[in-house]
Amino acid sequence: MLKGEMNAHLGYASNSKEKKTTDNRRNGYTNKTLKTTMGEVPIKAPRDRDGSFEPAVVPKNKTDVSEIEDKVLSMYARGMSQRDISATIQDIYGFEVSIVIAQFHSILLH
Repeated sequence: MLKGEMNAHLGYASNSKEKKTTDNRRNGYTNKTLKTTMGEVPIKAPRDRDGSFEPAVVPKNKTDVSEIEDKVLSMYARGMSQRDISATIQDIYGFEVSIVIAQFHSILLH
């Protein structure tokens, strides 16, 4: 999800051979530990050279993502399909939640 946000921010996909419309480029990753309802999860958050990348999924200086997890679980508990949950998160937050993530949460409820 974060890579997709970076692609949208820079305007090109990683390793794209096309001419770039910006001087800003990817600049590696930052290690970050997220707090979820299942415990802590290490991730690598992408960085850009000029520091203008502001991820929506996991904003800078935010480590607790249990709010989104709670919303996914709530939607599933209300009877929404995994595809509908994925589409709703896309509409609300502007990023794609894998159906696999939705399926994982449905397993937790059983």
